[in-house]
Amino acid sequence: MLSFYIIIPAHNEEAYLSKTLQSLCEQTLLPKRLVVVNDHSTDGTQHIIDQFSEQYSFVSGITIHSEDEHVPGAKVVRAFYRGKELLDDDYDVICKFDADLEFPTNYLEVVAGTFLRNSGCGLAGGFCYIEHNGDWVLEGLTNTDHIRGALKAYKKECFEQIGGLKPSMGWDTVDELLARYHGWQVQTIESLHVKHLKPTGATYSKASGFKQGQAFGKMRYGFVLTAIASIKLASRKRSLAYFWHCLRGFFSIKKDHLVSTTEGQFIRQLRWRGIRKKIF
Repeated sequence: MLSFYIIIPAHNEEAYLSKTLQSLCEQTLLPKRLVVVNDHSTDGTQHIIDQFSEQYSFVSGITIHSEDEHVPGAKVVRAFYRGKELLDDDYDVICKFDADLEFPTNYLEVVAGTFLRNSGCGLAGGFCYIEHNGDWVLEGLTNTDHIRGALKAYKKECFEQIGGLKPSMGWDTVDELLARYHGWQVQTIESLHVKHLKPTGATYSKASGFKQGQAFGKMRYGFVLTAIASIKLASRKRSLAYFWHCLRGFFSIKKDHLVSTTEGQFIRQLRWRGIRKKIF
């Protein structure tokens, strides 16, 4: 069976981390290593990490003190890599999980089976569900062919070929686009329902719109695709201003792209195919 390394960035996750770790420590296929990166928490996060590392030999933690400013994407990816520094390369699958999830007990086993049955699959994952009026319903923030950044699982060869995770907003989109560019498949698994204990906020901020637009620019979306994607996001957030801030962010990018010119061309073609498929 495949061996899993899991890295969980955590900042002030005292309310949820115990359930996340307990669900991963009760898996039918246990991870080989699990590292929790405590990023400057001021609550009881470290105490929970210590409890689990004492009880389970494969659990460990590291404390870091990153900048106070929240930089979407970059901060969590840098925390991920601080955790990866504690690990060797003797793994088959590496996962970046959030600290506010509760996984079904067969999660890793089903993901492993997906990779084993399909040698061309480079990324796999389930879906986040949130509690609504006593029921757990799909958290419909993204398309069903996209794996949320909260629960990414990468086959080692794919992770290395795409150059790992990019420390920028949009990292959890560009990873899948680059995987497809290199011929890998991205597979969502409908049967895996993961409880998202702290649902993603829908609040608008000027900075987040600007950063999202920058992400589109860094991925070389081009103006038309950026406008379409920005309209979609602005509609979800019910904020026309978000659309304009996305465009401002897009036009601010002149360099520092996350992908090459050739990769950008592939990404645009892939996105247009997806749009035509939805329309026709």
